[in-house]
Amino acid sequence: MTRAHQLLWTGFRGLDPASVDLPFHPGGVVLFNRNLDPDPQAGPARCRALIDGLQARFGAELSLAVAVDQEGGAVSRLRPWTGATPSLRRLWQSGGAPACARWGQLWGEGLRLLGFNVDFAPVLDLWDGHAGTGIGDRAASEHPLEAAAAAGAFLHGLESIGVRGCLKHFPGLGGTTLDSHQGLPALSDAAQVDRNAEAFVPLAHADRLMMVAHLRTPASGPLPASLHRGSVADNPWRLQGRFLPDDLEMGGCADWTWSDRVRLALEAGHQWLLVCQSPEGWAACADAAARLPEPAWASALQASQTMRRNLPASLPFDPRSWKDWLARLQEAAKEA
Repeated sequence: MTRAHQLLWTGFRGLDPASVDLPFHPGGVVLFNRNLDPDPQAGPARCRALIDGLQARFGAELSLAVAVDQEGGAVSRLRPWTGATPSLRRLWQSGGAPACARWGQLWGEGLRLLGFNVDFAPVLDLWDGHAGTGIGDRAASEHPLEAAAAAGAFLHGLESIGVRGCLKHFPGLGGTTLDSHQGLPALSDAAQVDRNAEAFVPLAHADRLMMVAHLRTPASGPLPASLHRGSVADNPWRLQGRFLPDDLEMGGCADWTWSDRVRLALEAGHQWLLVCQSPEGWAACADAAARLPEPAWASALQASQTMRRNLPASLPFDPRSWKDWLARLQEAAKEA
């Protein structure tokens, strides 16, 4: 079996370890609502048992990266257990950086108890008021430095607990009018692209996870930025990071074959291949990676494995600690 499969950060079906049927050995997994028992009493412990089982199966030699999209507000996988929680924009407007940091820490505590070591948050896209783009109040502000301040505070709180964050969606979807889940949004104004990217500048560094958008820009030509080296590893802002593309099953890159998606993503400088939605998709992605010669993926694998070596060890799941955390979070939600 090729080691290229370990580049995949993959979705899967099932709520228990025995029901997870992945025909390859991934380097990371992403949990969605379909993997979480909505029962607020049994669900959290069942989630932890699932993650422990996946670690035992795929992370015996090197910790498995286990991620979730937990932003708060509209994108909250834990909502069945926590109830409604504030968006990043609401936190920024009501309490500024201290509120964003407090909620980053709260989410970090809960995620660590469940066994997650990565949170695909926070959003750094600029708020623009456009409906139907999939961003909305996930974005804190229309001003780049304010967006960076809000996301940076959230990130500091999250990572102070030992859960890695991920900046998204580089170089920024502000000003777009199409949801990249459905198709390929485009920005024709290079000045708007630069303004969007400005929010990422204060927070990016070589060890920072950065999710790259399926977005056509003047620089990327016919390609989405996610598949264009000049927008990833050789981006004009000289930002460094541990890059990964947004989900390769999304409509924003559907016009390219799986062979091209995987090849172009690796040529662009990504360290991971994110594929989340269907067994057909993650099998096609794995097959395309396996067909590539080792020089095409060896450096990406080495980089992703370095990150996995530095993931924090999980903490024991304690129902009393979970209950205490949940009470504090729900009280904070009432105050937000």
